[in-house]
Amino acid sequence: MKKIEHLGIAVKDLRASNLLFEKLLGVAHYKTEEVASEGVNTSFFKAGPNKIELLEATNENSPIAKFIEKKGEGIHHVAFEVEDIKAEIARLKGEGFVVLNEEPKRGADNKWVAFLHPKTTNGVLIELCQERA
Repeated sequence: MKKIEHLGIAVKDLRASNLLFEKLLGVAHYKTEEVASEGVNTSFFKAGPNKIELLEATNENSPIAKFIEKKGEGIHHVAFEVEDIKAEIARLKGEGFVVLNEEPKRGADNKWVAFLHPKTTNGVLIELCQERA
């Protein structure tokens, strides 16, 4: 894993949260994007070398809606940038981690993504990210 690519934060209201994070970070969000397959709208902020992804559910059955219902708003996942997502999935499976999607899927911000089950990572949802070519 090369670095933390971003922190994902589940929010109820993307518009209100954008305003809050603009005040907090002193910068405007640089991108919004819908990921229909995940039932989520995203908004990205960059502060120095760090990225924050805000995630708002687009329907009541989305993973973000279920997360907020169970835990409330807050940190949803930590995403790590990887060189070769398929090789990293295989390596992590070999180490005993449970991969939620064994084939990378399209994510926001032009990335291929895969997730590790929080039960195998001390309760933290881990996302692997690789830039799509």
